[in-house]
Amino acid sequence: MEARQATGAREKRRVARAVVSTYYEAELAGHVEYVADAIERCRAGDLDADGVDEVIHRYTKAARELWKLCFLGGSGVHVERVAAMLELLTAEGDRPDWWAAAERRRG
Repeated sequence: MEARQATGAREKRRVARAVVSTYYEAELAGHVEYVADAIERCRAGDLDADGVDEVIHRYTKAARELWKLCFLGGSGVHVERVAAMLELLTAEGDRPDWWAAAERRRG
């Protein structure tokens, strides 16, 4: 019985890691698109280098915060908690907007 429970726990962690990794990769890919768009706008003359720099800084901040949520805890329990939280937020239609949260506040 204990071997079956251990196998079940390992499988649960494996699935949780896959959920979190998939979420991380998808969010990061979306952030990369913002940077690519800024570079294209710069090449077209619609955005200056400072504007691109701002987007890159925002990317860095958003990516860092996303990484901290997904991987900073490192343990199987942490990953399981993050996966459960993401599933709940998805069901509620309330996933975090890392890009918006990383907006620089000027003041």
